[in-house]
Amino acid sequence: MPLASRHNRDPLGWSLILALGFLALVLFRLTLPTRYYFDEVHYVPAALKMLKLIPVNREHPLFGKEVIAGFIHLLGDKPLGWRLGPALFGGLGLFAFSRLVWQVTQRRRVTIIATVLLATNFMWFVQSRIAMLDMVEAGMCMTGLWQFFAALNARKTGTARLHLILSGLTLGLALGAKWSCAPALMLPGLVFFILRVRETGPVFVGKRNAGPIKGISFLEAVLWLGLFPLAVYWLTYLPAMFYATRATAPLGFIEQHELMIRLQDSVKKFHPYKTVWYQWMFDWRGIWYLFENVDGAQRGVILIGNPVAMLSGLVALGWSLWASVCRKRWDALFFAVLYVLTLGMWAVNGKPVQFFYHYLLPGAFLMALLAMWLDVLWDRRDRWRLVARGVLGLSVAMFVLFYPIISGWPLPFKGAYNFWMWLPSWR
Repeated sequence: MPLASRHNRDPLGWSLILALGFLALVLFRLTLPTRYYFDEVHYVPAALKMLKLIPVNREHPLFGKEVIAGFIHLLGDKPLGWRLGPALFGGLGLFAFSRLVWQVTQRRRVTIIATVLLATNFMWFVQSRIAMLDMVEAGMCMTGLWQFFAALNARKTGTARLHLILSGLTLGLALGAKWSCAPALMLPGLVFFILRVRETGPVFVGKRNAGPIKGISFLEAVLWLGLFPLAVYWLTYLPAMFYATRATAPLGFIEQHELMIRLQDSVKKFHPYKTVWYQWMFDWRGIWYLFENVDGAQRGVILIGNPVAMLSGLVALGWSLWASVCRKRWDALFFAVLYVLTLGMWAVNGKPVQFFYHYLLPGAFLMALLAMWLDVLWDRRDRWRLVARGVLGLSVAMFVLFYPIISGWPLPFKGAYNFWMWLPSWR
């Protein structure tokens, strides 16, 4: 990893400022609309029933609904109570993503650019403002990955161990919110194993003072990155073990997951917003979360990706594969692998109905790759230098331009949404 210098120092302040600014924008008018919209019709009632220990929505893990239920318990059954949990996890997730990019790349400019790109890629913003499970999952996933690399970079064994424990905790909670992050959760253990074998050779067990973290043995790493997350994940099912009827057995791990898989595979009814993974990559088909006259105005919320950032990100993906092989850019390889794994699972799994919001995590990792590519172009003395600045500037401009139609801002008349419908498939 590159060494920090005076011009490449840790951008912690920028990470905080950007994350807090993003969170403030998410919280602005968070309670509009004042009624359920899109999948809130499923998850908010499920959270309310969970508070009464009534089984519902059993095809998904529980932690995301537990977060929504907890905030409803604290703030009441109203829009702020429904949505504040995912909003806070969205802000935390952006900060964690920023810290992850820094820990992996040790590049100040890459970190700042990546944070700006994710904050303005549309998807992270829209999902942070709705009571769904995805942002709880994504926020915990980013935190777990960040804490793992913070452990790798820690100078003291005790500090590294604390980061590993936090990594295991948050990775378990991420899986407890939604299974989409499962491929990303395997990466910390795999990275630790590869780095361990590279230093120790085939005898990688039993050498406590060997790398990648001095003082952390291979077996201890297995505990914090393997067994502990699974234990945390299973503990998120604790409320289901006290359901008034059809309670989950404390030792019924296999039976519970057989039930969940069976329920998920049973959803085969046609849905107008059903899409597949390669459509997500090209930002081809979005989802209308809201489009109607509500709270005194015509409002719309569409989930699409920022067209500049998402399409430029595909060019960056190609660059990352070249840089991984020809320039030994292991940071680019890491995020490319994350992108391929979290997207590829949807290409091979058997879930019959898939949606664009499943691109939330792959789209985030794509922003890290785009930031690295733009950083390479930034200091060039030819036209590519202008391309780097242009892509970043246009991405932010696109967010400003599309803000009304991704935030539920009052539209002057019903047909005004046509201004943003650049592709027929977005309608």
